Amino acid sequence: MKILLAEDEKRMNRALCEILRREGYEVTAVDNGNDALIELESGIYDLAVLDVMMPGLDGFSVAHRARASGIRSPILMLTAKSELDDKVEGLDSGADDYLTKPFMTEELLARLRALGRRGLPTNDGRLTFGDLSLDVKGALLRCDNGQSVRLGEKELRILEYLIANQGQVLGREQIALKVWGYEGDAEYNNVEVYMSFVRKKLAFVESKCEIKALRGIGYELRCGDV
Repeated sequence: MKILLAEDEKRMNRALCEILRREGYEVTAVDNGNDALIELESGIYDLAVLDVMMPGLDGFSVAHRARASGIRSPILMLTAKSELDDKVEGLDSGADDYLTKPFMTEELLARLRALGRRGLPTNDGRLTFGDLSLDVKGALLRCDNGQSVRLGEKELRILEYLIANQGQVLGREQIALKVWGYEGDAEYNNVEVYMSFVRKKLAFVESKCEIKALRGIGYELRCGDV
């Protein structure tokens, strides 16, 4: 799971990064609200942890602008304030949960797990859309007609990302960053090649769903029954 951490206090930033990476999360850390918004709007993060008081944009503003731009990733707000008005402002700005400093590591991790489950597959490891059922753990794509096919790693990640963001158009850069990461060597043509592989798998299982390419914008998963 990819997490964006926005915390301007250096020691806290380093400590949280260490904790989260030790738990198996992939973390990108920034120390100001302007960078946090740029990162969050890339659409590649499964979850964001935002400190309220940061240089540039504060956490409330980052959450509000991210939601306005269509970002649906769960947001956990970190605040040194415990007043009810501040908590209400955080939730109204688009945050899904808040945690008041100082906090225990166990509580932070528990809240992240709870938020993460909102965007993850069901307990049996499946994502569904239209007539499709994607077994993420087993990398198996099934169609309601009984047909199934095994997916390669990149095919799985692309289809998982499309289903998890159903109803949204995802840009090629977003997909490349999500699937290959910042350190990857993916180029636009790589995305197109693997997108064609996924289309062939959808055709193989005779699904009514298809991947639509919007010229100059990106890709969207659509289904005749949706």
